[in-house]
Amino acid sequence: MTVAAAFLLAFPTLFSIINPIGGALIFNEVTRDLRPRAKQWLAGRVGLYSLLILLGALWAGGYVLNFFGVSLAALRIAGGAVVTLSAWSLLMASDHNETQQQRQAQADPEDTMGRASDMAFFPLTMPYTTGPGTIAVAIALASVRPANGIGLLDFFLGVSAAAAANSLIVWLGYYFADRVTRWLSASVRSIVARLSAFLLLCIGVQILLTGLHDAMNNWHAL
Repeated sequence: MTVAAAFLLAFPTLFSIINPIGGALIFNEVTRDLRPRAKQWLAGRVGLYSLLILLGALWAGGYVLNFFGVSLAALRIAGGAVVTLSAWSLLMASDHNETQQQRQAQADPEDTMGRASDMAFFPLTMPYTTGPGTIAVAIALASVRPANGIGLLDFFLGVSAAAAANSLIVWLGYYFADRVTRWLSASVRSIVARLSAFLLLCIGVQILLTGLHDAMNNWHAL
């Protein structure tokens, strides 16, 4: 498999499961009480963490699961539950009121950066951006690698480039999420945020159902 073929295989697959456009809306909703500078820093950190998770899943995810005796079905069930619960909390969260908006304007910059740092990996990177569904897809992609030889190197170069491209899109989408949503009215932003959270909830349920289906098939096979 050539580098280009591996890239074309991995890029759209990862892009569809990461969904950086919908993720940018959720990112803007979760971070709307942060200062713009903190949001921009946070976007870069989420992009970096996303890249590390993707590369780790592509290069070593299968080996790590085998080492700990964890099946892909178990990963999907546990991950789907985490995504579902996180999305439900986001969907049911009440809108910020005027007092909270005033608190944002008066927030201490150091305190804002501290809160941004706390949420960089969880929940923004994991599970909202590159959650268990993405990890499962990346491990599945890695499972179709050539056995050995130059094709193996080309495969990993291609899928790594696809992971880097998706992480770059995540960073750009999150970096400019505030500017894009600024064109929308408050009511439209609230509607879009709710719809994005509901979509994330559906994705979590689908991951959970897929894991249960795989577990049932494995049980019947045994």
